[in-house]
Amino acid sequence: MDYTIIHEEKYQQFTAKLDNEEEAELAYATPEKGVLNFTHTFVPESYRGKGLAQQLIKHGLDYVREKEFKVIASCTAVQKYLKQHSEYEDLLQ
Repeated sequence: MDYTIIHEEKYQQFTAKLDNEEEAELAYATPEKGVLNFTHTFVPESYRGKGLAQQLIKHGLDYVREKEFKVIASCTAVQKYLKQHSEYEDLLQ
């Protein structure tokens, strides 16, 4: 299933709005200009195993590429995604 993901720059996260007012998120910090450090990914238990975390991460990485930023992957889910998707290696700081 494809989820609508929005960038909430104010909260430094990419968010998928789910049923029952639940949210999934990919949070980041900005340690320096032009760099996003993906710090954690959260998906409610009832949505796990459905590819939602991967969609959030892909969305975040595509945003980084579009803005010509670099990425730091502090989040283990993002680290795992990057190992499986070498097309994003050039984004690593």
